[in-house]
Amino acid sequence: MPTHYSLLLTPYLVMLIAREKRKTNIAEYILYMWQVEDLIRAHQFNIDLIEQNLISQYSQPEKIKYEVRDWYVNLILMMYREGIHKKGHLNMLTALIAEMTDLHIRLLINEKESDYQELFSKAAGYLEEFRRKSTTPAAGDIETSLNALYGLLLLRLKKQSVSRETEIAMASFSKLLAVLSRIFLQVERGEREI
Repeated sequence: MPTHYSLLLTPYLVMLIAREKRKTNIAEYILYMWQVEDLIRAHQFNIDLIEQNLISQYSQPEKIKYEVRDWYVNLILMMYREGIHKKGHLNMLTALIAEMTDLHIRLLINEKESDYQELFSKAAGYLEEFRRKSTTPAAGDIETSLNALYGLLLLRLKKQSVSRETEIAMASFSKLLAVLSRIFLQVERGEREI
């Protein structure tokens, strides 16, 4: 499960972590950006509030503060243009989930990918159970895994506990997404073909 999630991080660090996660773990990047979307919503899409409550609170050179502000402004504009004021995710994140899902399906039907298929087999029952209980029962395996892990993240931020069974399920989702993320980046960099 991703561990570097906190709305209390400096805005500069938030931006740097997002950039680094995009290069190293696509699932963690998506989950992280979902949290940034929620942070923007919590500040009512108001860059002045974000600047007042977050950006100005940390001693950074003006150039960095401007870069961070610009990053948030661009995300706010994207969220407004895409109509995701109250809920939903940026199209770029939805597109990444679709690409991950496509790769997931290709791995499941590729007879050379038995390790991945075994990981999926361990998570499949938990996925079906979570899907039945979720508000998005039509979501695919990858989106369901991401939704489950994001829900767990939110519970942990609120310091709420979860059952041992839920921990086991989440661990299976996390392992599946970690392997899929690694393969995704290998394919994206041209280091592997599926």
